[in-house]
Amino acid sequence: MSYAHPPGLPIVDAKTPAVLVPARPVTPDEAAGLCAEARALLAATGAGVVLVEVVGPGPPTLGTVDVLARLELTARRAGGRIRLREPAPGLGALLDLVGIRFEMEGQVEQREPALGVQEEVEPGEPAV
Repeated sequence: MSYAHPPGLPIVDAKTPAVLVPARPVTPDEAAGLCAEARALLAATGAGVVLVEVVGPGPPTLGTVDVLARLELTARRAGGRIRLREPAPGLGALLDLVGIRFEMEGQVEQREPALGVQEEVEPGEPAV
């Protein structure tokens, strides 16, 4: 049994993400509206990622974390996810503190070394 492949490249996550920029610092009361906007962006653009610019004066609060967690849950339910664009270091520290991980843009990824890689040994040195 055979079938024709669709033309073009397979759909990958490299599509341009939809961008969500809240106009001001968002309160938990406004989370429902932002979630609806994120859901609409995912449906309208077909992108698998909503890029969220976290803008706000002052240090981030647990209210900010709550709104971001709700956005992530909404995006996951719609078949996507969110990515934070260049978040403040304080927000990254607060997210680490509460144990929530987000994909972040504009930061270097920290990766573990590849498994099975051995260090080079100079001749005459004992193997460890």
